[in-house]
Amino acid sequence: MKKIIYIQILFLLIVGTSCSDYLDVVPDNVATIDNAFTNQHQAYKYLVTCYSYMPRHGWVSENPAFLSGDEAWMPDATLQIDNVRAWSIGRGDQVVTDPILNYWNGSRGGSKLYNGIRDCNIFLQNIDNAKDMDEYETLRWKAEVKFLKAYYHFWLLRMYGPVILIKENQPVSTPANELLKERSSVDETFDYIIELINEAVVDLPVRIENQAEEMGRITQPIAMAMKARILVEAASPLFNGNSDFSTLTNKDGKKLFNPDYDASKWQKALSACDSAISLCLNAGHGLYQVDDYRSAYTIGDDLKLNCALRSVITERFNKEIIWGDNSSWISDIQYRSFARLQSYVDGVCSSNLAPTLKIAEQFYSNNGVPIDEDTSWDYANRYQLRTAGEEDKNFIEEGEQTVQLHFNREPRFYSSLGFDRGVWYGSGKYEEGELQVVRTRFGEPANQYNATQYSITGYWAKKLVHLQTVVNSNGTSLSAYGYAFPVVRMADLYLLKAEIENEIADNPNSKVFEAIDRVRNRAGLLGVVESWEKFSNNPSKPQTKQGMREIIHQERLIELAMEGQRYWDVRRWKKASSLFNEPVVGWTLLEKDAKNFYQPKVLYVPSFNIRDYFWPIKESELTKNPNLVQNIGW
Repeated sequence: MKKIIYIQILFLLIVGTSCSDYLDVVPDNVATIDNAFTNQHQAYKYLVTCYSYMPRHGWVSENPAFLSGDEAWMPDATLQIDNVRAWSIGRGDQVVTDPILNYWNGSRGGSKLYNGIRDCNIFLQNIDNAKDMDEYETLRWKAEVKFLKAYYHFWLLRMYGPVILIKENQPVSTPANELLKERSSVDETFDYIIELINEAVVDLPVRIENQAEEMGRITQPIAMAMKARILVEAASPLFNGNSDFSTLTNKDGKKLFNPDYDASKWQKALSACDSAISLCLNAGHGLYQVDDYRSAYTIGDDLKLNCALRSVITERFNKEIIWGDNSSWISDIQYRSFARLQSYVDGVCSSNLAPTLKIAEQFYSNNGVPIDEDTSWDYANRYQLRTAGEEDKNFIEEGEQTVQLHFNREPRFYSSLGFDRGVWYGSGKYEEGELQVVRTRFGEPANQYNATQYSITGYWAKKLVHLQTVVNSNGTSLSAYGYAFPVVRMADLYLLKAEIENEIADNPNSKVFEAIDRVRNRAGLLGVVESWEKFSNNPSKPQTKQGMREIIHQERLIELAMEGQRYWDVRRWKKASSLFNEPVVGWTLLEKDAKNFYQPKVLYVPSFNIRDYFWPIKESELTKNPNLVQNIGW
């Protein structure tokens, strides 16, 4: 059992609760707790218990980032048949009586994170009692649990805003009125999370040496990268000077959001980000480059770059992945993202995690600028048909028609998305002359199979499917190659660095350009300044703070598309009120003729309100704890 990867082990020990799921009470089964720390083997089980609460980042049904916003959509019937609760949030169905993806209480798809925090406290208060552990092991395990405790608080903070801090557990004899705590302010919560990470990082290993047994456990690079991301969150508009939530107070009048902007938060984020990048590089992490991709097949440079960009996500624990989540069921996300390439595939892959037309349009032109800015790209006629030529054959089937939107796009467009008449490299076909093609029109393999198993927009998240994931020869199963879903990778850090530098500077400078251009150059694009000067109708855009902010935001949304980041980024930038209210659009699927198929179709018109920036606390919790206050609007 010791050789089973940590994050894949399920609950091994469950402790009781009292009154409410978040109360910081030491369970009264003290004899059981004492036994859990008699030796290293028993303590190891409890360490795994602390890990077991980790939100599964790559699970479409449990991570709100996939379907709660505007990045992907599903067929309507999925609500009744499939277990995709987050999509109900995207459709405006969140309720205060029984919230969806309730990580506060642990219901409707959410983990019991307050139970997890309490178990982390139990571990930290008892691990020194284990008899046969050396000092290094004890310190390392403590550090891992401190990080987990910090991360669980952070996950709750992103969802709920101000939360209840559980710094240590109280004896069972503690009077009930002392256990019913109020919410701490946003700033207090961020400070406590960073305090825990600072305590943890000094005793974490720089790298995992025993990869067969320990891959997925917390390291210094993971802790430092998350520290940088958390401090950027703290500095961003949702949490820094957010006057929209200035009226949220505890019952004693204590403000939970500081309405005053604090520029020093960006300075703290910069220090953390620089330290994280330096540490990660010294630990052997770096951007995955085209030369890192190895193939037994001879392919051209454009296809090799395409494969490398996909492998950034799906090559297990490659050098770019700082934190890969082993607990996520990667077969499921590939099952949902795989386009049916042959008729015999039938219902083997559901194909229902569908990027929206908005996402297809956000990728740059092949000149590395937005398609509505490129002076040589015909944006007005992007929905007109065009026939693919020999020069397009590695990405669009030669001689076939598709919309101009799919031509002359940047490499990440073709590596990230599957689309009608688009080439799908891999899946058992690796020679340039035998590449498979997605056929999406009515009556074709990738069109609607049944009520739930198809892409309702006509796009697929190809980047989430391993190059070697295939449907077996008789079409009865999907053989999905496993990988650790990327929680943090180097490109994320470089783009955070660019964002921070731009917010600090009066005007964009070389530090901003250098950070973002590392990511762009890896994707086969020119640098920002050169691209805008040569190809944009707004050539001076990178020279202004606001212009560069827009460029950095779009770069993040492109680079990290369909990785569970867009939803959180759009919220922290306070852009959700605009972006999440735009119509959800796809193609008109049930048409054989290309001209009729390629008619934009509005699938849903969402209604995102200011209250939707944060989850409601379950109504019954307010009854159990009279010191709790509800989030604004719920």
